Amino acid sequence: MQQRQLGRSGLTVPPLAFGGNVFGWTVGEADAFSLLDAMVDAGLNFIDTADVYSRWAPGNRGGESEVIIGKWLARSGKRDKVIIATKVGMEMGPGAQGLSPAYIARALDDSLTRLQTDYIDLYQSHRDDPDTPLADTLSAYGKLRDQGKIRAIGASNYTAARLSEALIVSERNGLPRYESIQPEYNLYAREPYESGLQGVVTAQGLGTINYYALASGFLTGKYRTPADAGKSVRGKKIVESYLNPRGQRILAALDEAVEATGATHTQVALAWTMAQPGITAPIASATSLAQLDDLVKAAYLTLPPEVLRKLDEASAWR
Repeated sequence: MQQRQLGRSGLTVPPLAFGGNVFGWTVGEADAFSLLDAMVDAGLNFIDTADVYSRWAPGNRGGESEVIIGKWLARSGKRDKVIIATKVGMEMGPGAQGLSPAYIARALDDSLTRLQTDYIDLYQSHRDDPDTPLADTLSAYGKLRDQGKIRAIGASNYTAARLSEALIVSERNGLPRYESIQPEYNLYAREPYESGLQGVVTAQGLGTINYYALASGFLTGKYRTPADAGKSVRGKKIVESYLNPRGQRILAALDEAVEATGATHTQVALAWTMAQPGITAPIASATSLAQLDDLVKAAYLTLPPEVLRKLDEASAWR
């Protein structure tokens, strides 16, 4: 499988990342183990998670995804075969959030314990913390990198202006720089990334690991009418957010692309994203081996220029 450079971090990753947000939420431990074994065997060895996953699920406290991945790492012995990306900063409890040096150090140790590993390949600021100076946060990451606990750092949900500011702070102070950004980006949600972040990424040689690459499942093509809301736990949100004239135009273009290529809606939507400037590895999840097979095939799919053009036109936001 093709490998891509993740910014200037020295890390190489496949063109698709597996989203670990489903572990401990819609995927239990046994099924997660099967998915992880199969994805690594297929070459998809880039796993994205976060300390807060999946705190939103009833009965969860956060850390469930990391715990499951950690158990799998211990059982499989495949730590050296995977790139693990996790995040810090979202609320994990009273007073447990943000990007202060003290909290980062504590949260990282907690993640390492849950993941049953002694280092994180890509440690990401889950969201900006305006209450902590950027230099303090980046300096904390530098110390953790020097200790061998992290290999590279990234940012998630930063604006273009704030990401640029962080890069300037890194360069002026000799501190580690964010090597990747994790924004929302897909055929439907193009404007936030393309209007600002994309320019920063391409100019500064960063990687982009975009989430919601399938628009919460809308781009799989299985949501066509309001009646489809009951097809998943996110169905109501999908119907309310995407089933509008623009969304229908995108679905029609996907239908045409599927007819032209013989690929699935999932494969086409992901292949379009992987072909966009600045994109390193879209994040997509699977809850079954059949869905995982779809992701693997997407990683090998190259869309013809005419198909890309029609998808661009149907999803244009300008």
